[in-house]
Amino acid sequence: MKVEKQTLDFLNQLQKNNNREWFQENKAIYETALANIKDYITQFIAELSEFDPHINTDIQASRCLFRIYRDTRFSKDKTPYKTWFAAGISLDGRKLDGPEYYLHIEPGKHFLAAGYWRPEKHHLNAIRQEIDYNFEELVDALAQGGWTVEDLSTEDKLKRAPAGYSEEDPHIEVMKLKSYILYKPFTDAEITGIKSLQQVVDTAKRILPFKRFIHHALDQ
Repeated sequence: MKVEKQTLDFLNQLQKNNNREWFQENKAIYETALANIKDYITQFIAELSEFDPHINTDIQASRCLFRIYRDTRFSKDKTPYKTWFAAGISLDGRKLDGPEYYLHIEPGKHFLAAGYWRPEKHHLNAIRQEIDYNFEELVDALAQGGWTVEDLSTEDKLKRAPAGYSEEDPHIEVMKLKSYILYKPFTDAEITGIKSLQQVVDTAKRILPFKRFIHHALDQ
């Protein structure tokens, strides 16, 4: 299973022609690309269900996929369409309040991410507490997949120590994170190659011990 090159061609053309007239004229091409992505996500869910107990094959790809139509009401960017396909995969599709997988398909910017993006305060506090009490378990969970704490995304990070923690804490830089995410990028050639899905699945397996650590912190 792979993302078809025609799917990326559609996204490339959409980036150059991001308007309703072009989109309507090429609606059939969009539908073909969308079907390809749905098939890819469906197969990915099936593979995940083999090793992640928080994923099962009852999860529908359609519930995981984000709409391609942009909400422009509060955005300076008024282009009507996203130039990528994306899916959040969890028991509640793309709307889970907890750890999940996120697959992003965009020419030149493909990636798989997993973990917990911007958790609610009570969940963030629980994750930080687990790291504070069991930092070595976090290190071990990451190491099982070949990662280190330096691989955690720093996109969301406090400048100061969060309430209840000190700048003197030896692990304070990890505690400052507001999201706990690992991700791996893929090239166009990888995502459209014959080993496409297997490479994405292998990455998910490498992230799983870390994802389990987050689930444990939340008593899930």
